[in-house]
Amino acid sequence: MAPQSGHRDPDSSHLQRNLSNRHIQLIAIGGAIGTGLFMGSGKTISLAGPSVILVYLIIGVMLFFVMRAMGELLLSNLQYKSFIDFSSDLLGPWAGFFMGWTYWFCWIITAIADVIAIAAYMQFWFPDLPQWVPALACVGLLLSLNLLTVKLFGEIEFWFAMIKIVAIVALVGTGLFMAYSAFVAPSGRVAGLSNLWNDGGFFPNGMMGFFAGFQIAVFAFVGIELVGTTAAEARDPERTLPRAINSIPVRIVIFYVMALVAIMAVTPWRDVVPSKSPFVELFVLAGLPAAAGIINFVVLTSAASSANGGVFSTSRMLYGLAEKGDAPRRFAVLSRRHVPASGLMFSCICLLGGAALMYVIPDLVEAFTLVTTVSATLFMFVWSLILLSYLVYRKQRPALHAASRYKMPGGRFMACACLAFFAFIVVLLLLEADTRQALFVAPLWFLLLGVGYAVARKRAIQGRPD
Repeated sequence: MAPQSGHRDPDSSHLQRNLSNRHIQLIAIGGAIGTGLFMGSGKTISLAGPSVILVYLIIGVMLFFVMRAMGELLLSNLQYKSFIDFSSDLLGPWAGFFMGWTYWFCWIITAIADVIAIAAYMQFWFPDLPQWVPALACVGLLLSLNLLTVKLFGEIEFWFAMIKIVAIVALVGTGLFMAYSAFVAPSGRVAGLSNLWNDGGFFPNGMMGFFAGFQIAVFAFVGIELVGTTAAEARDPERTLPRAINSIPVRIVIFYVMALVAIMAVTPWRDVVPSKSPFVELFVLAGLPAAAGIINFVVLTSAASSANGGVFSTSRMLYGLAEKGDAPRRFAVLSRRHVPASGLMFSCICLLGGAALMYVIPDLVEAFTLVTTVSATLFMFVWSLILLSYLVYRKQRPALHAASRYKMPGGRFMACACLAFFAFIVVLLLLEADTRQALFVAPLWFLLLGVGYAVARKRAIQGRPD
Protein backbone atom coordinates (compact mmCIF):
# COMPACT_ATOMS: atom_id res chain seq x y z
CA MET A 1 0.00 0.00 0.00
CA ALA A 2 1.35 3.40 -0.91
CA PRO A 3 2.26 5.74 1.93
CA GLN A 4 0.13 8.79 2.26
CA SER A 5 2.03 12.02 2.53
CA GLY A 6 0.83 14.77 4.79
CA HIS A 7 1.50 17.32 2.01
CA ARG A 8 -0.47 18.11 -1.09
CA ASP A 9 0.52 15.94 -3.99
CA PRO A 10 0.17 17.51 -7.41
CA ASP A 11 -0.12 14.03 -8.89
CA SER A 12 -3.77 13.25 -9.51
CA SER A 13 -3.14 9.54 -8.75
CA HIS A 14 -3.38 10.18 -4.99
CA LEU A 15 -6.16 11.36 -2.70
CA GLN A 16 -5.37 14.80 -1.31
CA ARG A 17 -5.33 15.82 2.38
CA ASN A 18 -7.78 18.70 2.00
CA LEU A 19 -10.08 18.04 4.97
CA SER A 20 -9.29 20.42 7.85
CA ASN A 21 -9.92 19.87 11.55
CA ARG A 22 -13.32 21.60 11.47
CA HIS A 23 -14.36 19.43 8.52
CA ILE A 24 -13.37 16.23 10.34
CA GLN A 25 -15.09 17.25 13.59
CA LEU A 26 -18.38 18.13 11.87
CA ILE A 27 -18.27 15.05 9.62
CA ALA A 28 -17.94 12.99 12.80
CA ILE A 29 -20.87 14.82 14.41
CA GLY A 30 -22.97 14.53 11.26
CA GLY A 31 -22.21 10.81 11.11
CA ALA A 32 -23.42 10.41 14.69
CA ILE A 33 -26.77 12.11 13.96
CA GLY A 34 -28.39 9.95 11.32
CA THR A 35 -31.75 9.50 9.66
CA GLY A 36 -32.51 6.67 12.08
CA LEU A 37 -32.72 9.15 14.95
CA PHE A 38 -35.03 11.57 13.18
CA MET A 39 -37.28 9.14 11.32
CA GLY A 40 -36.84 5.84 13.17
CA SER A 41 -37.05 7.01 16.77
CA GLY A 42 -40.87 7.20 16.56
CA LYS A 43 -41.14 3.46 16.03
CA THR A 44 -38.46 2.79 18.65
CA ILE A 45 -40.32 4.88 21.25
CA SER A 46 -43.58 3.04 20.50
CA LEU A 47 -41.81 -0.31 21.06
CA ALA A 48 -39.69 0.46 24.11
CA GLY A 49 -41.40 3.46 25.71
CA PRO A 50 -39.17 5.67 27.88
CA SER A 51 -36.60 2.84 28.14
CA VAL A 52 -35.61 3.79 24.59
CA ILE A 53 -33.27 6.29 26.30
CA LEU A 54 -31.35 3.37 27.78
CA VAL A 55 -31.38 1.58 24.40
CA TYR A 56 -29.62 4.47 22.65
CA LEU A 57 -27.23 4.93 25.56
CA ILE A 58 -26.12 1.27 25.59
CA ILE A 59 -25.58 1.17 21.82
CA GLY A 60 -23.71 4.48 21.93
CA VAL A 61 -21.34 3.27 24.66
CA MET A 62 -20.55 0.07 22.76
CA LEU A 63 -19.89 1.92 19.52
CA PHE A 64 -17.61 4.38 21.31
CA PHE A 65 -15.31 1.45 22.13
CA VAL A 66 -15.48 0.26 18.52
CA MET A 67 -14.42 3.73 17.36
CA ARG A 68 -11.58 3.81 19.90
CA ALA A 69 -10.33 0.48 18.54
CA MET A 70 -10.54 1.88 15.01
CA GLY A 71 -8.68 5.03 16.06
CA GLU A 72 -5.81 3.11 17.65
CA LEU A 73 -5.45 0.93 14.56
CA LEU A 74 -5.53 3.82 12.07
CA LEU A 75 -2.94 5.78 14.05
CA SER A 76 -0.69 2.77 14.56
CA ASN A 77 0.32 3.05 10.90
CA LEU A 78 -0.38 6.25 8.94
CA GLN A 79 -0.13 4.26 5.71
CA TYR A 80 -3.59 2.93 6.55
CA LYS A 81 -6.07 5.01 4.52
CA SER A 82 -9.18 3.41 6.01
CA PHE A 83 -10.29 0.33 7.91
CA ILE A 84 -10.03 -1.71 4.68
CA ASP A 85 -6.26 -1.37 4.91
CA PHE A 86 -5.81 -2.53 8.49
CA SER A 87 -8.32 -5.37 8.12
CA SER A 88 -6.44 -6.64 5.04
CA ASP A 89 -3.11 -6.29 6.81
CA LEU A 90 -4.14 -7.95 10.07
CA LEU A 91 -6.82 -10.47 9.08
CA GLY A 92 -5.81 -11.20 5.49
CA PRO A 93 -6.85 -10.12 1.97
CA TRP A 94 -10.26 -11.78 2.36
CA ALA A 95 -11.14 -9.39 5.19
CA GLY A 96 -10.32 -6.30 3.14
CA PHE A 97 -12.41 -7.64 0.24
CA PHE A 98 -15.39 -8.56 2.42
CA MET A 99 -15.22 -5.39 4.53
CA GLY A 100 -14.72 -3.02 1.60
CA TRP A 101 -17.56 -4.39 -0.52
CA THR A 102 -19.87 -4.85 2.49
CA TYR A 103 -19.24 -1.26 3.60
CA TRP A 104 -19.94 -0.09 0.07
CA PHE A 105 -23.20 -2.06 0.02
CA CYS A 106 -24.06 -0.82 3.54
CA TRP A 107 -23.87 2.78 2.44
CA ILE A 108 -25.72 2.15 -0.80
CA ILE A 109 -28.72 0.71 1.06
CA THR A 110 -28.38 3.30 3.83
CA ALA A 111 -28.45 6.07 1.25
CA ILE A 112 -31.49 4.37 -0.31
CA ALA A 113 -33.14 4.60 3.13
CA ASP A 114 -32.19 8.28 3.20
CA VAL A 115 -33.71 8.79 -0.24
CA ILE A 116 -36.90 7.10 1.02
CA ALA A 117 -36.85 9.41 4.06
CA ILE A 118 -36.39 12.48 1.84
CA ALA A 119 -39.44 11.46 -0.19
CA ALA A 120 -41.43 11.07 3.06
CA TYR A 121 -40.32 14.47 4.39
CA MET A 122 -41.20 16.22 1.12
CA GLN A 123 -44.77 14.95 1.49
CA PHE A 124 -45.06 17.24 4.53
CA TRP A 125 -45.14 20.21 2.11
CA PHE A 126 -46.10 18.53 -1.19
CA PRO A 127 -48.45 15.62 -0.42
CA ASP A 128 -49.32 15.14 -4.11
CA LEU A 129 -45.70 15.13 -5.37
CA PRO A 130 -44.69 11.74 -6.86
CA GLN A 131 -42.24 10.09 -4.44
CA TRP A 132 -39.60 9.42 -7.10
CA VAL A 133 -39.17 13.13 -7.97
CA PRO A 134 -37.34 14.27 -4.80
CA ALA A 135 -35.41 10.98 -4.77
CA LEU A 136 -34.09 11.55 -8.29
CA ALA A 137 -33.33 15.22 -7.62
CA CYS A 138 -31.39 14.35 -4.46
CA VAL A 139 -29.18 11.76 -6.20
CA GLY A 140 -28.43 14.16 -9.07
CA LEU A 141 -27.52 17.00 -6.71
CA LEU A 142 -25.23 14.88 -4.54
CA LEU A 143 -23.40 13.48 -7.55
CA SER A 144 -22.82 16.97 -8.96
CA LEU A 145 -21.46 18.33 -5.67
CA ASN A 146 -19.17 15.36 -4.94
CA LEU A 147 -17.64 15.48 -8.42
CA LEU A 148 -16.11 18.87 -7.63
CA THR A 149 -13.58 18.64 -4.74
CA VAL A 150 -13.25 16.81 -1.44
CA LYS A 151 -12.98 20.21 0.25
CA LEU A 152 -16.46 21.05 -1.06
CA PHE A 153 -17.73 17.78 0.42
CA GLY A 154 -16.22 18.85 3.74
CA GLU A 155 -17.92 22.26 3.52
CA ILE A 156 -21.31 20.73 2.66
CA GLU A 157 -21.08 18.30 5.58
CA PHE A 158 -19.93 21.12 7.87
CA TRP A 159 -23.05 23.18 7.22
CA PHE A 160 -25.39 20.17 7.15
CA ALA A 161 -24.05 19.17 10.57
CA MET A 162 -24.36 22.73 11.88
CA ILE A 163 -28.05 22.77 10.92
CA LYS A 164 -28.60 19.50 12.81
CA ILE A 165 -26.70 20.68 15.88
CA VAL A 166 -28.57 23.98 16.13
CA ALA A 167 -31.93 22.26 15.57
CA ILE A 168 -31.42 19.54 18.19
CA VAL A 169 -30.05 21.97 20.78
CA ALA A 170 -33.08 24.21 20.13
CA LEU A 171 -35.43 21.22 20.39
CA VAL A 172 -33.87 20.09 23.67
CA GLY A 173 -34.06 23.62 25.08
CA THR A 174 -37.66 24.10 23.95
CA GLY A 175 -38.78 20.70 25.20
CA LEU A 176 -37.20 21.10 28.63
CA PHE A 177 -38.66 24.61 28.96
CA MET A 178 -42.13 23.23 28.10
CA ALA A 179 -41.66 20.52 30.71
CA TYR A 180 -40.49 23.03 33.33
CA SER A 181 -43.44 25.36 32.63
CA ALA A 182 -45.98 22.49 32.56
CA PHE A 183 -47.06 23.36 29.01
CA VAL A 184 -50.55 22.06 28.14
CA ALA A 185 -50.85 20.69 24.61
CA PRO A 186 -54.10 21.05 22.57
CA SER A 187 -54.79 17.38 23.39
CA GLY A 188 -54.90 18.27 27.09
CA ARG A 189 -51.62 16.51 27.88
CA VAL A 190 -49.41 18.33 30.38
CA ALA A 191 -45.69 18.41 29.63
CA GLY A 192 -43.37 17.26 32.39
CA LEU A 193 -40.50 14.88 33.15
CA SER A 194 -43.00 12.68 35.00
CA ASN A 195 -44.24 11.54 31.56
CA LEU A 196 -41.10 9.37 31.49
CA TRP A 197 -42.41 7.08 34.24
CA ASN A 198 -46.07 7.80 35.05
CA ASP A 199 -47.59 5.68 32.25
CA GLY A 200 -46.57 2.08 32.80
CA GLY A 201 -43.19 2.93 34.27
CA PHE A 202 -39.81 3.21 32.55
CA PHE A 203 -40.29 -0.24 30.90
CA PRO A 204 -44.00 -0.09 29.98
CA ASN A 205 -43.80 -2.93 27.45
CA GLY A 206 -41.53 -5.10 29.57
CA MET A 207 -38.10 -6.40 28.66
CA MET A 208 -39.26 -7.70 25.26
CA GLY A 209 -40.40 -4.21 24.32
CA PHE A 210 -37.06 -2.88 25.54
CA PHE A 211 -35.14 -5.42 23.45
CA ALA A 212 -37.33 -4.78 20.39
CA GLY A 213 -36.16 -1.16 20.38
CA PHE A 214 -32.59 -2.10 19.50
CA GLN A 215 -33.12 -2.81 15.78
CA ILE A 216 -34.03 0.70 14.59
CA ALA A 217 -31.82 2.26 17.27
CA VAL A 218 -28.75 0.47 15.88
CA PHE A 219 -29.48 1.98 12.48
CA ALA A 220 -29.54 5.45 14.05
CA PHE A 221 -25.80 5.10 14.69
CA VAL A 222 -24.68 3.93 11.25
CA GLY A 223 -22.20 6.42 9.91
CA ILE A 224 -20.50 6.89 13.26
CA GLU A 225 -17.45 5.21 11.69
CA LEU A 226 -17.51 7.59 8.68
CA VAL A 227 -14.60 9.54 10.15
CA GLY A 228 -12.50 6.39 9.59
CA THR A 229 -12.89 6.76 5.81
CA THR A 230 -11.45 10.30 5.92
CA ALA A 231 -8.03 9.23 7.26
CA ALA A 232 -6.34 9.52 3.86
CA GLU A 233 -7.76 13.01 3.29
CA ALA A 234 -7.32 14.52 6.77
CA ARG A 235 -4.55 17.09 7.09
CA ASP A 236 -3.46 16.08 10.59
CA PRO A 237 -4.98 12.66 11.42
CA GLU A 238 -2.96 12.23 14.64
CA ARG A 239 -4.72 15.28 16.09
CA THR A 240 -8.10 15.35 14.36
CA LEU A 241 -9.12 11.66 14.61
CA PRO A 242 -8.69 11.39 18.42
CA ARG A 243 -10.56 14.66 18.94
CA ALA A 244 -13.44 13.50 16.75
CA ILE A 245 -13.69 10.08 18.43
CA ASN A 246 -13.28 11.35 22.00
CA SER A 247 -16.25 13.68 21.62
CA ILE A 248 -18.64 10.79 20.80
CA PRO A 249 -19.93 10.32 24.40
CA VAL A 250 -20.86 14.01 24.69
CA ARG A 251 -22.67 13.85 21.35
CA ILE A 252 -24.63 10.77 22.42
CA VAL A 253 -25.80 12.45 25.63
CA ILE A 254 -26.81 15.71 23.91
CA PHE A 255 -28.15 14.50 20.57
CA TYR A 256 -29.76 11.22 21.62
CA VAL A 257 -30.46 11.08 25.35
CA MET A 258 -31.41 14.73 25.88
CA ALA A 259 -33.40 14.91 22.63
CA LEU A 260 -35.45 11.83 23.52
CA VAL A 261 -36.01 13.08 27.08
CA ALA A 262 -37.31 16.39 25.67
CA ILE A 263 -39.61 14.63 23.16
CA MET A 264 -41.18 12.24 25.68
CA ALA A 265 -41.49 14.93 28.36
CA VAL A 266 -43.67 16.99 26.00
CA THR A 267 -45.26 14.14 24.03
CA PRO A 268 -46.05 11.12 26.27
CA TRP A 269 -44.70 7.95 24.68
CA ARG A 270 -48.17 6.54 23.92
CA ASP A 271 -48.94 9.63 21.82
CA VAL A 272 -45.87 9.22 19.62
CA VAL A 273 -46.92 8.08 16.12
CA PRO A 274 -44.58 5.27 14.94
CA SER A 275 -44.92 6.22 11.26
CA LYS A 276 -43.93 9.87 11.76
CA SER A 277 -40.87 11.71 12.98
CA PRO A 278 -41.39 12.59 16.68
CA PHE A 279 -39.17 15.63 16.14
CA VAL A 280 -41.77 17.09 13.79
CA GLU A 281 -44.77 15.78 15.69
CA LEU A 282 -43.59 17.34 18.97
CA PHE A 283 -44.22 20.81 17.60
CA VAL A 284 -47.41 19.82 15.80
CA LEU A 285 -48.91 18.47 19.05
CA ALA A 286 -47.71 21.57 20.87
CA GLY A 287 -49.68 23.73 18.44
CA LEU A 288 -46.63 25.19 16.68
CA PRO A 289 -47.03 24.15 13.02
CA ALA A 290 -44.56 26.77 11.75
CA ALA A 291 -41.84 25.32 13.97
CA ALA A 292 -42.81 21.85 12.72
CA GLY A 293 -42.09 23.00 9.17
CA ILE A 294 -38.66 24.20 10.25
CA ILE A 295 -37.89 20.89 11.98
CA ASN A 296 -39.09 19.04 8.89
CA PHE A 297 -36.54 21.05 6.89
CA VAL A 298 -33.88 20.05 9.41
CA VAL A 299 -34.65 16.34 9.19
CA LEU A 300 -34.74 16.67 5.41
CA THR A 301 -31.21 18.14 5.43
CA SER A 302 -30.17 15.40 7.86
CA ALA A 303 -31.26 12.72 5.40
CA ALA A 304 -29.47 14.58 2.60
CA SER A 305 -26.36 14.82 4.80
CA SER A 306 -26.41 11.08 5.48
CA ALA A 307 -26.86 10.31 1.78
CA ASN A 308 -24.02 12.72 0.99
CA GLY A 309 -21.77 10.86 3.45
CA GLY A 310 -22.80 7.61 1.80
CA VAL A 311 -21.89 8.85 -1.67
CA PHE A 312 -18.50 10.04 -0.36
CA SER A 313 -17.64 6.86 1.56
CA THR A 314 -18.75 4.41 -1.14
CA SER A 315 -16.55 6.09 -3.74
CA ARG A 316 -13.56 5.93 -1.35
CA MET A 317 -14.23 2.26 -0.61
CA LEU A 318 -14.27 1.49 -4.34
CA TYR A 319 -11.04 3.47 -4.73
CA GLY A 320 -9.33 1.43 -1.97
CA LEU A 321 -10.65 -1.87 -3.35
CA ALA A 322 -9.51 -1.01 -6.87
CA GLU A 323 -6.00 -0.15 -5.61
CA LYS A 324 -5.78 -3.67 -4.17
CA GLY A 325 -7.14 -5.29 -7.31
CA ASP A 326 -10.46 -6.20 -5.67
CA ALA A 327 -12.56 -3.90 -7.88
CA PRO A 328 -12.31 -2.74 -11.51
CA ARG A 329 -9.19 -0.62 -12.07
CA ARG A 330 -11.19 2.34 -13.38
CA PHE A 331 -12.41 2.99 -9.83
CA ALA A 332 -8.79 3.76 -8.81
CA VAL A 333 -8.46 6.56 -11.39
CA LEU A 334 -8.96 10.04 -9.98
CA SER A 335 -10.29 13.03 -11.89
CA ARG A 336 -8.38 16.27 -12.36
CA ARG A 337 -10.03 17.45 -9.14
CA HIS A 338 -8.56 14.46 -7.24
CA VAL A 339 -11.88 12.69 -6.69
CA PRO A 340 -12.78 9.09 -7.71
CA ALA A 341 -15.34 10.14 -10.32
CA SER A 342 -16.04 6.64 -11.70
CA GLY A 343 -16.82 5.32 -8.22
CA LEU A 344 -19.07 8.31 -7.51
CA MET A 345 -21.10 7.79 -10.68
CA PHE A 346 -21.40 4.03 -10.14
CA SER A 347 -22.62 4.50 -6.54
CA CYS A 348 -25.17 7.13 -7.57
CA ILE A 349 -26.54 4.86 -10.29
CA CYS A 350 -27.04 2.20 -7.60
CA LEU A 351 -28.82 4.77 -5.43
CA LEU A 352 -31.52 5.09 -8.02
CA GLY A 353 -32.68 1.72 -6.69
CA GLY A 354 -34.27 3.74 -3.90
CA ALA A 355 -36.78 5.19 -6.33
CA ALA A 356 -37.50 1.72 -7.73
CA LEU A 357 -38.04 0.32 -4.22
CA MET A 358 -40.75 2.91 -3.61
CA TYR A 359 -42.69 1.47 -6.56
CA VAL A 360 -42.39 -2.08 -5.16
CA ILE A 361 -43.19 -1.08 -1.54
CA PRO A 362 -45.32 2.09 -1.56
CA ASP A 363 -45.55 2.10 2.26
CA LEU A 364 -42.52 4.28 3.08
CA VAL A 365 -42.26 3.12 6.71
CA GLU A 366 -42.31 -0.55 5.66
CA ALA A 367 -39.67 0.11 3.02
CA PHE A 368 -37.59 2.07 5.54
CA THR A 369 -37.77 -0.77 8.12
CA LEU A 370 -36.74 -3.37 5.54
CA VAL A 371 -33.78 -1.37 4.28
CA THR A 372 -32.59 -0.27 7.71
CA THR A 373 -32.58 -3.84 9.06
CA VAL A 374 -30.39 -5.05 6.20
CA SER A 375 -28.14 -2.03 6.67
CA ALA A 376 -27.84 -2.42 10.46
CA THR A 377 -26.96 -6.12 10.12
CA LEU A 378 -24.18 -5.48 7.60
CA PHE A 379 -22.83 -2.49 9.53
CA MET A 380 -22.49 -4.75 12.58
CA PHE A 381 -20.40 -7.09 10.41
CA VAL A 382 -18.10 -4.17 9.53
CA TRP A 383 -17.85 -3.07 13.17
CA SER A 384 -17.10 -6.68 14.18
CA LEU A 385 -14.23 -6.92 11.67
CA ILE A 386 -12.77 -3.72 13.15
CA LEU A 387 -12.85 -5.38 16.59
CA LEU A 388 -11.37 -8.65 15.29
CA SER A 389 -8.59 -6.66 13.61
CA TYR A 390 -7.90 -5.01 16.95
CA LEU A 391 -7.67 -8.37 18.74
CA VAL A 392 -5.18 -9.68 16.15
CA TYR A 393 -3.21 -6.42 16.38
CA ARG A 394 -2.93 -6.81 20.16
CA LYS A 395 -1.70 -10.39 19.74
CA GLN A 396 0.71 -9.91 16.84
CA ARG A 397 2.01 -6.36 17.40
CA PRO A 398 2.34 -5.77 21.15
CA ALA A 399 5.18 -3.28 20.61
CA LEU A 400 2.95 -1.03 18.47
CA HIS A 401 0.23 -1.15 21.12
CA ALA A 402 2.71 -0.33 23.89
CA ALA A 403 3.97 2.68 21.90
CA SER A 404 0.46 3.93 21.04
CA ARG A 405 -0.55 7.30 22.42
CA TYR A 406 -4.20 6.55 21.71
CA LYS A 407 -4.99 3.20 23.32
CA MET A 408 -8.48 1.71 23.36
CA PRO A 409 -9.91 1.77 26.93
CA GLY A 410 -10.66 -1.70 28.23
CA GLY A 411 -8.52 -3.31 25.53
CA ARG A 412 -9.26 -6.89 24.62
CA PHE A 413 -12.00 -7.31 27.24
CA MET A 414 -14.13 -4.51 25.78
CA ALA A 415 -13.49 -5.72 22.23
CA CYS A 416 -14.90 -9.14 23.19
CA ALA A 417 -17.79 -7.50 25.08
CA CYS A 418 -18.74 -5.49 21.98
CA LEU A 419 -18.60 -8.60 19.77
CA ALA A 420 -20.92 -10.40 22.21
CA PHE A 421 -23.27 -7.41 22.16
CA PHE A 422 -23.51 -7.48 18.35
CA ALA A 423 -24.27 -11.22 18.45
CA PHE A 424 -27.05 -10.45 20.95
CA ILE A 425 -28.51 -7.84 18.58
CA VAL A 426 -28.59 -10.38 15.72
CA VAL A 427 -30.55 -12.77 17.97
CA LEU A 428 -33.02 -9.95 18.74
CA LEU A 429 -33.51 -9.31 15.03
CA LEU A 430 -34.63 -12.91 14.62
CA LEU A 431 -37.48 -12.39 17.10
CA GLU A 432 -39.48 -9.83 15.07
CA ALA A 433 -41.22 -10.87 11.83
CA ASP A 434 -40.38 -7.72 9.84
CA THR A 435 -36.70 -7.69 10.87
CA ARG A 436 -36.29 -11.48 10.55
CA GLN A 437 -37.27 -11.35 6.89
CA ALA A 438 -34.69 -8.67 6.14
CA LEU A 439 -32.02 -10.49 8.17
CA PHE A 440 -32.11 -13.40 5.72
CA VAL A 441 -30.73 -11.10 3.00
CA ALA A 442 -27.32 -10.97 4.72
CA PRO A 443 -26.32 -14.63 4.02
CA LEU A 444 -27.17 -14.13 0.33
CA TRP A 445 -24.88 -11.09 0.24
CA PHE A 446 -21.98 -12.98 1.84
CA LEU A 447 -22.50 -15.91 -0.54
CA LEU A 448 -22.26 -13.48 -3.47
CA LEU A 449 -19.12 -11.97 -1.95
CA GLY A 450 -17.57 -15.41 -1.53
CA VAL A 451 -18.04 -16.11 -5.23
CA GLY A 452 -16.66 -12.66 -6.10
CA TYR A 453 -13.61 -13.17 -3.89
CA ALA A 454 -12.85 -16.57 -5.46
CA VAL A 455 -13.03 -15.02 -8.95
CA ALA A 456 -10.86 -12.05 -7.90
CA ARG A 457 -8.19 -14.35 -6.39
CA LYS A 458 -8.18 -16.55 -9.48
CA ARG A 459 -7.64 -13.52 -11.71
CA ALA A 460 -4.87 -12.26 -9.44
CA ILE A 461 -3.08 -15.62 -9.59
CA GLN A 462 -3.39 -15.82 -13.37
CA GLY A 463 -2.30 -12.19 -13.74
CA ARG A 464 -5.32 -11.16 -15.79
CA PRO A 465 -6.34 -7.49 -15.99
CA ASP A 466 -9.80 -6.44 -14.71
